[in-house]
Amino acid sequence: MVDLRAQYEKIGPEIDNAIKSVLVSTSFIKGPDVKLFEQELQEYMGIKHVVSCANGTDALHLAMMVLGLVPGDEVITTDFTFIATVEAVALLGLKPVIVEPESGSFNISVEAIQKAITPKTKAIVPVHLFGQCADMESIMELAKKHNLFVIEDAAQATGADYIFKNGATKKAGTIGHIGTTSFFPSKNLGCYGDGGALYTNDESFANKLRSIANHGMKVRYHYDDIGINSRLDTIQAAILRVKLKHLSKFNEARKAVADHYDEALARCSSISIPERVKYSTHIFHQYTIKVKNGQRDELKKFLETKNIPSMVYYPGPLHLQKAYGYLGYKADDFPVTNGLCKEVLSLPMHPDMDRDQVDYITLNVLEFFNT
Repeated sequence: MVDLRAQYEKIGPEIDNAIKSVLVSTSFIKGPDVKLFEQELQEYMGIKHVVSCANGTDALHLAMMVLGLVPGDEVITTDFTFIATVEAVALLGLKPVIVEPESGSFNISVEAIQKAITPKTKAIVPVHLFGQCADMESIMELAKKHNLFVIEDAAQATGADYIFKNGATKKAGTIGHIGTTSFFPSKNLGCYGDGGALYTNDESFANKLRSIANHGMKVRYHYDDIGINSRLDTIQAAILRVKLKHLSKFNEARKAVADHYDEALARCSSISIPERVKYSTHIFHQYTIKVKNGQRDELKKFLETKNIPSMVYYPGPLHLQKAYGYLGYKADDFPVTNGLCKEVLSLPMHPDMDRDQVDYITLNVLEFFNT
């Protein structure tokens, strides 16, 4: 699905030098590369503050901790996402309120958010799924109207641009009160282990986040906050500094691959190619089609016989997960999500795919449907 070896072969000498410099310095925790990476990512994102942490799940957890939410507060998020989004809510004793996505974009439905708001609602967590932004302008208008916080889960959309109605643009993750991301190896900006970060323009939030992520310390051995231990280690920061320099080029390569997929698959009536919304660029963390007529699993098995990997993101909706049964949702409460979980299939996507690889994949997809 993601050829990390091919990427390493292209930028290997830069990566090796970055790692070696950390090994020589022995500054493995909070070394200079951590601060430098935060500064460089701030500039790339056009945001005042980047606070690095250990992983994307911690980033979500930290964001909710800093906002002062209390047990019982409701947090609205999408039913169609990775479990970490609701996991962070539940771990703090908050109540996840799950709503439907849009069938076309896969992102959270603004209409569904509006219907779910109650006096107990305190925050909205839109997820920019598969590399494309949710409708943030509409979400921020709702949040302002109801005095709600917005935490963007931008782990799959690093580098995507949100396009406002007036033509202005902002990077995914920089529009809400706090944005979060993951540097898991397969992400568009990924390290060689775990890593994460938070974005904010609010200096008080940034200071509090740095404290909470470091055991509640602002000054060593003086604890102003109840915190956790969540740090991006220096080796991963050094690797990310190298990869950040190449991110725009990598994202453009992904878009080119997606264009080739679109061109080949658009004529197949048995599938739907990914929708591209007008208010966001798409950096294709995943290239996800919808397979009609209940043939998704058969197509997946057929591709396996041709040595073509594919993945189902996500096979089961959050509202049906055993751990979240206490929320009281019924199986048929979310028909859009239920449908997507039966139809979606992600095809290989990474910046080092060549045209021959894409042609091989698409020809076999079309062969399956006799197109």
